[in-house]
Order: sequence, then structure tokens, then C-alpha cells
Amino acid sequence: MTTPELHVVTGAFGYSGQYIARRLLDAGHRVRTLTNSPQRANPFGDRVEARLFNFDRPDLLTESLRGAVVLYNTYWVRFNHGDFTFARAVENTRALFAAAKAAGVRRVVHVSITRPTEGSPLEYFSGKAKTERALIDLGPSYAILRPTVLFGKEDILINNIAWALRHFSVFLMFGDGQYRLRPIYVDDLAALAAREGGGTENVVLDAVGPETFTFHELVEMIGEAIGCRRPIVSTPAAIACRLGWLIGKLQGDVMITREEAGGLMAGLLYTDSPASGPTRLTDWVRRHADALGHRYASELARRHDRLTAYSEL
Repeated sequence: MTTPELHVVTGAFGYSGQYIARRLLDAGHRVRTLTNSPQRANPFGDRVEARLFNFDRPDLLTESLRGAVVLYNTYWVRFNHGDFTFARAVENTRALFAAAKAAGVRRVVHVSITRPTEGSPLEYFSGKAKTERALIDLGPSYAILRPTVLFGKEDILINNIAWALRHFSVFLMFGDGQYRLRPIYVDDLAALAAREGGGTENVVLDAVGPETFTFHELVEMIGEAIGCRRPIVSTPAAIACRLGWLIGKLQGDVMITREEAGGLMAGLLYTDSPASGPTRLTDWVRRHADALGHRYASELARRHDRLTAYSEL
């Protein structure tokens, strides 16, 4: 009997990594995850082996990748907070890629972001561009996937828009709301990642859904689906972000950052590339309308609580 190939996924107990791991298991591969939360609740039981990242120990990081055929990297941070910074994430990602090369990993599938540029004033986008360059310069076969906004059960953005619509009588929107985005279902991204793990050509692919929304249309659609249509009021970005900061503070979280607002308003989450998967956000929101937005989804809670499943935080 042929021994199944070993595939390594970063963050398989988190969000997108969990969906990639499930796709790989369904395809008959052995799966190992690298994580900062090896004790976090997960749906895989002993089918997924967990090892710590060990970014500060290149020897251990390399050993954790030994024998792997493909590495799927979803590791990143949403914003600067304490020890979690974009600069640190870039350095850690470089260390991960170097360890993959040293371990003899054949191919790396790297989850990036649409429209990254090293000269961007937005650290999220410039940092992603730096990690892309690090991978391209390294040498192994690669597939770089560039998603926009992800949606799914463990999502934060779509859920928290619904939460705000359920809890406030008016929705304050930064700017005119005419900036566009193309959300992609997290399992469609996972399917794309698993497919590209089996490839050999170096590729850079946008990962976008089949629907395009302006931000105003997105909020309007969610409000209608959950039965909480609210007046959507255009507000200067600085004011809307300040309000978001206050709400986040009350929730013990960071609800929205100026970087995230800036990326949206600059159109960086839109591309006219062909759709990467069939799942429509409109249909998904309608199917999950009864559950969506009843509970605030906290990014910082996920960082601080290393035991509870993402879907429960």
C-alpha cells in the first residue's frame, strides 16, 4: 500500500487553514499543522498532528516540515497589537519559507491578498508583498493565492456587520460606500489551495467570488437578509473608524482599523479576475441569516484564548 503524502497546513485549527486541512484529508493525504495553539479544540481529532511554529528555532521549524510534500501557508496577522505586528509576521513568514526549503518541501501554496505592493502605505498590503517576494526568490515551486474578503462560519467581517445592524438603529459607513469588493467563500479558497497543491507551475492567482458588491450594497444585502434594514449613513472615514475603535474597546477587541478602511476605500479588495469558486455570498447569507450577527466575533479573543474553537469565540 502506498503511504499517503504528508501535507503541512499552518493554522489548521483556525479559519481558512481548517478548511484547507479538511480538503486535504478528504483527498487522502496525511496532514500536519503548525500552530501557536496546539491545544485548541478542533474537528479533526488525531487525524491532524499539531506542532508549534518555533519561528525562533530554525532547526525545530525545519524538522517540523521534514517529509512534507506541500506547505500551505495561511499565517498572518490582521493588525498590529502587542507582539503581533506586521513586521514580525513578515519575518516569521520568511523563516517559515526558509525552513520549508531546508526541509525539502516540494511546493508552497501561500495565501496572500489582492493588490499587494511593497510601496503601499498600508502595512497589511506592503507586508503581504514582501512575503510574496520572499517566496518567489526562495526557489521552490509556488502558488500564490490572492483572496479578497473571506466569508464562512468563522468569519469576522460579515458577522460583525450583521451584529452592528442588529444592535444599532443606524449603520455608519466610512466614505461614500461605492468602493467594491468580491468576497470568496472560505471553502472555495480551500478547494483552490488543494488543487494548486497538486500543481507544479509557478502561479499567482486572484481568489475572488462570483459576486461584486459596493460596500453600501453589501451592508444593504446583509440587513435585508437578517431582517434588520437600517439607514446607511456616509461618514468621514476618521469618524467611522473612531466609532469602530470605541465599539471595539467596549468589546475588548479591535473592530476596524484605519488600514482596513483604507484598503477598502482604495479599491484594493476588488479585481475583475474570473471567479475562483461558485459560492455566492448572497445565497450564503440568506441560508445563515437566523444565526448571523447574534454574537460579536472578536479577533483578540481568538488570540488570547488558545483552547476554544474559533466558531465558539
